[in-house]
Order: sequence, then structure tokens, then C-alpha cells
Amino acid sequence: MADFHQQSLRNILEPVVFIPGYGNEGFYSFKVSTENLPQTISQIREKCLQFFPGNTFEYFFLDEQFNRQYQDDITFGRLTVVFSGLAIVIACLGLLGLSLYAAVQRTKEIGIRKVLGALGAQPLLLLSKDFIRLIVLSSLIAWPLAWYLMQQWLQNYHYRIDLNPWLFMLPALLVLVIAMLTISFQTIRAARSNPVKALKSE
Repeated sequence: MADFHQQSLRNILEPVVFIPGYGNEGFYSFKVSTENLPQTISQIREKCLQFFPGNTFEYFFLDEQFNRQYQDDITFGRLTVVFSGLAIVIACLGLLGLSLYAAVQRTKEIGIRKVLGALGAQPLLLLSKDFIRLIVLSSLIAWPLAWYLMQQWLQNYHYRIDLNPWLFMLPALLVLVIAMLTISFQTIRAARSNPVKALKSE
């Protein structure tokens, strides 16, 4: 058989020869229905012990056995999700603190701009553009590094996907949205505040 892939996707597909075996060693393979599986396994156990008395009955599912080849990748994926989530939460807390600090520092500037006729969206853009600039800059730095590391990881697989640009642009857009949602409350609050209170504080 030229197209039977019984190994991990890390290995190249090679021709396989199946030969009949008539010995008592090894395992027997059964194709069974998943409906009422415990009863089916119990019946198979009874027949095996009837034909091979005194032997122990052991069984496993081929799909689980096949998936064990990717257990390291599954664990790595779960750890990546957990630590990425923690990094996003910590980054959002930092952004929240920075947005609070920036809003306090520029309260009078926003008040003066509003007195001189600035629209509501302009102070909001004023407070947000610095954060947007930093996110774009960090994305430009992270993209080549992420591309290189992902290419090195994919080299372990003979069959692998191509790295499309949207795989990098979509996370950057998601980070931008999360950052804007994090700082939007404070920036909108600062932009909508009464300029008289800001200007008469000194």
C-alpha cells in the first residue's frame, strides 16, 4: 500500500506491506460500533477468555493510540493558551495603569483643547494614538520573530501548513482591539469630563 499513513505526520509517507499472520502473538483488531460500547467490549472479553483461557484481556482504541503521538503537541498547545492568557491579562492591567496615568497627566491639555473647540473624538484620539503606535511597533518587531520560530517548529513535520500573512495580522488586530477596550473607559471618561473642572484645579 502506497498511501497508508500509520505513523505521525512528522514522518514521510512510505509504502507499507501487510502480510497475514497466523500466530498467537500480538493484538487482534476489531471494528466495532460505538453504540453500547461497554456491552460490546464485555462480549469480546468473554469470547477471548473462552478461546484463550488463563490469559489476561487487554484492549485499547486505535484512535487514542494514534493521538498519543501528538500528546506533546497537545500539551504544548494548552500551555501556550494558558500562558498567553496570563500575558494578556497582565498586559491589560499595565495598559489600564498607563491609560489612567496618561489621562491624569493630560487632563488640563484635554480641557484646553475642548475649550478651543476640539470635538469629542479628538481628545479620545489624542490619548489613544500613543498606545496604538506602541502596539503597531511591537507587532512589527514580533512578526519576524514569530515567523522564524514557527518555521523552525514546523520543520519537525514532513507535512505542514504554509504560514499566511493573516496568521500574523489577525492576532495583532485582536491585540489592538483588546488594548483599545482596556483603555477606552478611561480615555472616554477623560474626553467627556467638564473642562472647567480641569482648568480651575490650579
